[in-house]
Amino acid sequence: MNKETRQFIEENIAADIHQLAFQTARYPMVDMPLAICQINGKQKVKSKIPLFFNTEDILYPVQLSLEQSSSESTAKYKSSLCEGNSLTDLTGGFGVDCCFMSDGFKQVTYVERQKELCELATHNFNVLGKNQIEVIHSETEKYLLSMTHVDWIFVDPARRSSSGKKVVLLSDCEPDVAALSNQLLAKATRVMIKLSPMMDITAAIRELSTTSEVHIISVDNECKEVLLILNQSAPQNIRIKAVNLLKNEKIQLFEYDLNEESSVRVTYTQEIEKYLYEPNASLMKSGAFKTISKNFGIHKLHSNTNLYTSSKLLLQFPGRIFETIKTWGNSKTEHKELAQHLPKANIATRNYPMTVDELRKKLRIKEGGDTYLFACTIANEQKVIIECRKHSLQDD
Repeated sequence: MNKETRQFIEENIAADIHQLAFQTARYPMVDMPLAICQINGKQKVKSKIPLFFNTEDILYPVQLSLEQSSSESTAKYKSSLCEGNSLTDLTGGFGVDCCFMSDGFKQVTYVERQKELCELATHNFNVLGKNQIEVIHSETEKYLLSMTHVDWIFVDPARRSSSGKKVVLLSDCEPDVAALSNQLLAKATRVMIKLSPMMDITAAIRELSTTSEVHIISVDNECKEVLLILNQSAPQNIRIKAVNLLKNEKIQLFEYDLNEESSVRVTYTQEIEKYLYEPNASLMKSGAFKTISKNFGIHKLHSNTNLYTSSKLLLQFPGRIFETIKTWGNSKTEHKELAQHLPKANIATRNYPMTVDELRKKLRIKEGGDTYLFACTIANEQKVIIECRKHSLQDD
């Protein structure tokens, strides 16, 4: 990269890349395609991967690779799960996961089938001082056959078909980790597999029978990825960890054994108490709806309504906490009174016969404000609307 291109990137870091594309003739000394790619990359990683954004001379790949890469927060979480002498990342990509996970290992191998990404990774690892990482240009399956045994293998299968459509079945991912599971465990003591947040966890565990842990990772209550940890032999119990990574590096964590959920008995209630509890995205994905009720001693509103209530304030609850104001019935009279009482509110529906848009249109309540309305079904099968406010002591 020449100095003119480097200077152009620095001066246009916040510019509209679509507008820059029309300015090629004005800057004959600037490699405009390269500049636009790097500016776009910088803009994409500013909040997603701050370490890369704040490090000079990091080079960025095409947009698809950036979209598929992990965020810094999820990569750091993975790093906290594994350490040892040796790690092999069989699907290197942009190298974010490999970069952060390498901190816990003496010897790290990055494997990637795209030559351009290997060249970028070699450059970026050098810039970041990750001298323990060796970059290998190879197909996953080919390298797996000849690689030496390591402590950990990490695999992030591509979740796009040849036509570019996203896929969520293990057999549709590339490489097919289910088909390769025996080979993976022959080459590593433990294997970490990153999967789509849309993946059916039960189906994945069924295909990968030596799964010992499942980590469901959300960032600010948006489910981002599912991690499976594979051991040499099938465990008696599979540990499920529902993780929500919040701002300021705070973490909401709920963990339990997979077989717990089926044996838990809960009671349902139609009494809306002082506090309303809404599980976070990872907990919702985990399906531990009865276990969370038992462990926190809170009452579930209905078998199909994943909201809970209690007279006690439980600040460690892994989700959002609301202080209830009033419970409204489902009659036209009460809907009319609610609309007059509340010109705007944040509306959510849970196990309710109308969508949010339909209910908002019916009530004629604008979006916004500090008040929340949860329209739901309670234990006696009645449809109600719970008016509440987010609890002031809860972390955002």
